[in-house]
Parts: sequence; C-alpha cells; structure tokens
Amino acid sequence: MARVYNFCAGPAVLPVEVLQQAADEMLDYQSSGMSIMESSHRGKEYEAVHNEAIANLRKLLNIGDDYAVLFLQGGASMQFAMVPMNLLGQGMTADYVNSGEWASKALKEAKKIGKVNVAADCSKDIPTRIPALSELKLTKGAAYVHITSNETISGAQWKMFPQTEAPLVADMSSDILSRPVDIDKFGLIYAGAQKNLGPSGFAVVIIRKDLAERAPESLPTMLQYRTHIASNSLYNTPPCFGIYILMLVTRWVLKVGAENLYRRNIEKAAKVYAAIDSSGGYYRGTAVKEYRSDMNVTWRMASEELENKFIKEAEKNGLKGLKGHRSVGGLRASIYNAFPMEGVDALVSFMKDFQRRNG
Repeated sequence: MARVYNFCAGPAVLPVEVLQQAADEMLDYQSSGMSIMESSHRGKEYEAVHNEAIANLRKLLNIGDDYAVLFLQGGASMQFAMVPMNLLGQGMTADYVNSGEWASKALKEAKKIGKVNVAADCSKDIPTRIPALSELKLTKGAAYVHITSNETISGAQWKMFPQTEAPLVADMSSDILSRPVDIDKFGLIYAGAQKNLGPSGFAVVIIRKDLAERAPESLPTMLQYRTHIASNSLYNTPPCFGIYILMLVTRWVLKVGAENLYRRNIEKAAKVYAAIDSSGGYYRGTAVKEYRSDMNVTWRMASEELENKFIKEAEKNGLKGLKGHRSVGGLRASIYNAFPMEGVDALVSFMKDFQRRNG
C-alpha cells in the first residue's frame, strides 16, 4: 500500500517512524507481553511513558518548574470552558480576541461562565487576518487575555504575541511546537493533540501553578486544574495510548531539532504561497499576507465547480485532505511538523499542472 500525502487539518499527519514504532510495539511493549493500550496506568511501563512525555515537552518548550504540564481529556474544546471556570472569578472580566471560528467558540463558552470583553474582533473580515496589536482594547485588571495563536480554518496566525498585564492564555492547537515560543509570556497554553502532538481525544495544558489556585472550591473536582496538577494527570485513567504517541512524537521532534522544524515549516509554507501568488490570480490566498499561517495554507479558485474538480483530481494523484473547512469552503493545505517537504513539492507541481490544463 502506498501512503498518500495527507493534508488534513486534524486528525493530521504523524511522523512515519512514529507510526512504525507504534506498530512494532503494538502487541508487546518493551517485552511486557502486552500492548501499552492494555497496560495499567499505575504500572511501571506506562509510568515511564507518561513521565517522559512530560519531560520531553518541558525540554522542547523550556518550561520552568513554576508551570505544570497536564494531559486532559476532551480536547481543546473542553478547555474553552475549563479556562473561564478556573480563572474567571466572580466580578472579574476576561478579555477575548475574536480572530476567527475557533476564537469565536472559545468566546461563546466563556460568556456562559462570566463577564467577557471582546478586546478586538476581525472574525468576519475577508481577507482573513489577526488584529493588529494597536487594535486591542484590553480591560484594566482583567482576569486574563485569551487569544487563538493560529486559526486553522481561516489560515491566519499571530506572528507577534501581545504583551499583556493580565495572564495571557492561548489556544495553540494548530501551531504548538512549530515555532519558538517564550512560555514565560503566558499564564496558560492549551492545545488539542491531533495536529502537531499525536492522535485526537485529549489536550496538553501548560499552566502557571499559581493560576490554578483561582478555581472556586465548588467547581467539580475533575474540572479543576489543581486536581490534575496534584495527581500528575493521573487522577483518573488518562488517554494512555494518545500520551504514548505524544511521547514518540516529542522524541522525534527532539531528534530532528525544533529549530530545524521551524525553518522547514517556513520553507514549506513559502513554497505553497509562492505557487498561489505566481498564478496570476488563478489561485487566490484568503489570508492577509502579513498574517498567513505556516501551518494551514488557504486559498480559493474562480468557482466551487473548479475547486471540486481540483480536489478530485488531487486525490487521484495521492494528495488528500485539501478541501477547505465546511463552514468556508475553498481549499486548505495543512502542513504540520510531520508533513514532508516532498508532499509540498508534489502539491506545487500539481497546482501548476492543473492551471496549465484548466486555466
């Protein structure tokens, strides 16, 4: 069976060597006589996996001891609610920057919990973009400021993070580990695992420990960050297999080098954007150039009929997952850390050939 080039936005492409190692260890993990999926989350085999996954993330992101690294179920969507439940105290206001579909979802959940100020809103702007720092209208004494670092659907990405007096909270689901990040600028970072970290079903949360103490005691135990900090994310049975894959992925990132991946990500995105910009308008990028995402390249063509033809022919050529999100249509190439340069080259070649034949 020949593997295709997988441009899906998530669940997304994983490193081939990670998949191969997981396959090799599926029936017998580390001579234990069982799969890691069958192993007790209290046993020594899984304990080593769990702790290495945390240690790898700490090393890759230079996370200090004043931060906890958590593995929580429910994906990033659960964090839309957990963040305000834990950090938005009574009588306080949280600032939210609405930059697109995912920021809008986080904002909607926060409004159910407490008082929210929309610090900036460009969610409906076409071309899509991220607000300029000068646009932000922040609340004095805010509980926190929430941003979405990369809008997977619109293809717009924060290139420079705001400096805020209140703790900065970021949904980094689609660009975590793709570029350097100064953790000390953030109070809390969360990321669904299914794009750059592993399979779907859980989220990584990096939280400054003092912020976890804000949660009211009346909050259900499982929804308190401090519950999971105290138990090292083992209060209940964690998503063991997903964390095992994350451990393998972070090993791979350490081996390849985070800085090397960052440079490669820029190069991959630049190749696709160059194909769009040099097409004479045949392909039209949907994001403002200054905010174009390095993870999710989005574009449109003259008609939906032509876009559908492009998608069908691309699939026949082993280029899958190029259909844009159902809410906006168009085309999207998600080129996360594990996506190979060869796949980008194949896409660019196909784009040029398709224009030649259908232009």
